[in-house]
Amino acid sequence: MSSLREISCKTIRDTVERLFLEASTDLGRDVLGALKKAASAEKSELGRFALERIIENARVAREESLPLCQDTGMAVVFMEIGQDVHVTGGNLYDAIQEGVRRAYRKGYLRKSLCDPLSRVNTGDNTPAVIHTEVVPGDRIRFMAMPKGGGSENMSSVKMLLPTTGIEGIRKLIVDKVREAGPNPCPPTIVGVGIGGSIEQAALLAKKALLRPLGKRNRRDNRLAKLEAETLKEINKLGIGPQGYGGRNTSLAVHVEMMPCHIASLPVAINIQCHAARHKETVI
Repeated sequence: MSSLREISCKTIRDTVERLFLEASTDLGRDVLGALKKAASAEKSELGRFALERIIENARVAREESLPLCQDTGMAVVFMEIGQDVHVTGGNLYDAIQEGVRRAYRKGYLRKSLCDPLSRVNTGDNTPAVIHTEVVPGDRIRFMAMPKGGGSENMSSVKMLLPTTGIEGIRKLIVDKVREAGPNPCPPTIVGVGIGGSIEQAALLAKKALLRPLGKRNRRDNRLAKLEAETLKEINKLGIGPQGYGGRNTSLAVHVEMMPCHIASLPVAINIQCHAARHKETVI
């Protein structure tokens, strides 16, 4: 019988605080590398100019510990908690919320959350959205994602006919990116969730954005092919960086899938802006 490993709420709080501060100011090397590659290949003068400014912005943000974007996002936390972990010193979710609260206060990050109807601000960018998965082991893996409102507004879930097939799914993704145009601050990353229920498809799409940029789906060759072909079609749209035109409308398409009901075909599309902020750690 395995023994429980204790992890304190203070450790959890401090970890979440650090992750959101880092995510808000330090663009991942995978994203930065893709942006530099896009800039070197971009034929549009204005598109290349936009990419160069995005890269410069990321440098300044990292060196000066400043937010990558004025929209510092809604705090989304993906947590994989080992079944042999015992959380001590308080409530697990309260510790996560306090970590978010401290990060947004300490980093002078904009507090963007409000009551949906009155539009009164919550004042501290909480509550964060927390997705929890119980896994084997005695560790906790945290993935912090500050998700901006502009790209989130361009996202959607569609219940397709079961007979739609992969070509229909590809068309839906490309049409959604075309419809979004410059609004989600391209070049974007497009997360796609296929199957499950309506809420599970949306969760798959958002989680797909956490995959290292450009890494193809390794579990299903059909999805890897869909990712490559859809990205090619998207970059033929000519929207380009920041909507100025060019061949780099999206940096990657990431697709995740799970079984669905025989009568359904849910497809969710979650678009991420070029400030693809996320950090993770294991404690």
